Amino acid sequence: MTVDHMKVISGSANRPLAEEISKYLGISLTPCTIKQFADGEKYVRIEESVRGCNVFIIQSTSNPANENLMELLIMADALKRASAKEIVGVIPYFGYARQEKKIAPREPITAKLVANLLTTAGITRMITFDLHVIQIQGFFDIPIDNLECMPLFVDYLMEKKIKNLVVVSPDAGGAARAREFAKLLNTSMALIDKRRPNQNEAQIMNIIGDVEGKNVVLVDDMIDTAGTITLGAEELKRKGAKDIYVCATHGVLSPPAIERLSNAPIKEIIISDSIRLDDHKKLDSLHTISLAPLLAETMMRVHKGEPMGLLFDRLFKEISQKK
Repeated sequence: MTVDHMKVISGSANRPLAEEISKYLGISLTPCTIKQFADGEKYVRIEESVRGCNVFIIQSTSNPANENLMELLIMADALKRASAKEIVGVIPYFGYARQEKKIAPREPITAKLVANLLTTAGITRMITFDLHVIQIQGFFDIPIDNLECMPLFVDYLMEKKIKNLVVVSPDAGGAARAREFAKLLNTSMALIDKRRPNQNEAQIMNIIGDVEGKNVVLVDDMIDTAGTITLGAEELKRKGAKDIYVCATHGVLSPPAIERLSNAPIKEIIISDSIRLDDHKKLDSLHTISLAPLLAETMMRVHKGEPMGLLFDRLFKEISQKK
């Protein structure tokens, strides 16, 4: 199978990332018309034949989440009816992932619902980054490549040569991620004991571990309203931490995130471009790492049927050689 049988289509959510990926792949984006009727309904038409092709749709389900999700579903349906061989949803940020279990009576498990919607629409495989919890992979009956942004963050931090560093998880749920982060950076880790009385509301209870006099890197899968991160940074400062860095794969940055981050004692915030960053959300302390090279290589491996493990083995080996 040659690259001629590979098609890449961009939704509206993150066109700049799709264009960067297409440059790495050396192929043009397949033209696609996306319009909206007066009542808000979406219209999609693929403008060239995709019969017998492996088609990759690049579309995060970020804000506006429902609109971008519906657009993705319609694009998948259009490709299915156009006889595409494989329809791969490249969804760098998978929305609704935080609703992956019932906590209170009569709540939905929306992550499972979205998984069903994607497969029913025609998605035959999914590529994403840092799902909120890895168990979400079990909601799908199709193959999923849940890629990690960790090697990209670790490589960036190693280049900065930060001394006396400790990795901190903002909650117990992220402890495994922080532990792996600390292992790669060859440093210690600490944990913030957090309670969440309501959605988008956090309370810091305690810091477990030694952060006094140390530089800190807080690692999380996303920054939404930034309540957890900013409260954590303030508590870390009170416990004697020096410079504080934040690494988060998905910069959701819902209000009042920018205001909170602007006033927080954080030296640098490092995110990926899984979500398109609007101009009004940019900060001097914000650094964005591109996912395009890693996504392009992943997509090519999927297209050619090559193993994915070799890619990450190489990335982690390169990191080990820098230690």
